[in-house]
Amino acid sequence: MKTKIALLCSFALCAILQAAEQRIPNRLIDYPGYLRIAQEAQAPREKRRLTEEQFLSLAADPQTIILDARSESKYKLRHIKGAINLPFTEFTQATLSKAIPGKDSRILIYCNNNFLGSPVAFAAKAAPASLNISTYVTLTSYGYTNIYELGPLIDVKKTRLVFDGEEVSPRN
Repeated sequence: MKTKIALLCSFALCAILQAAEQRIPNRLIDYPGYLRIAQEAQAPREKRRLTEEQFLSLAADPQTIILDARSESKYKLRHIKGAINLPFTEFTQATLSKAIPGKDSRILIYCNNNFLGSPVAFAAKAAPASLNISTYVTLTSYGYTNIYELGPLIDVKKTRLVFDGEEVSPRN
């Protein structure tokens, strides 16, 4: 009896795997397009990764948008002062257009993997899953051309960046 059940499960698994190998069309999902844009964005992204000092300098311009793509709950705990929050899961043409005035607006991005010393607000992700990578590629996909990224890993207690949020002490 166990052999028959195992054999039936094997046949069912084979059928599922064969179905998964078939292309299932969906015009709203384009993995090859994502890979192409990610590849094209790689070199410009590397050139636009900023030191803390460079980030501070560009952030001082009032026309610059500092975009925090983390969840609203993490943003509320701690974020760079002056940053706007648009969670990555809410990126659409409409929400991005509302948050960012133009496709050529200067946008500074940062993520969880830029900061140490705040393990709840800035919970580290696996390095290949860093939100900076997805955010940069997605903004590029939507046609934004002036994106810069905070590059280093910074201790929140030693940075010159100013934070705001529920987790931040009144003296910061």
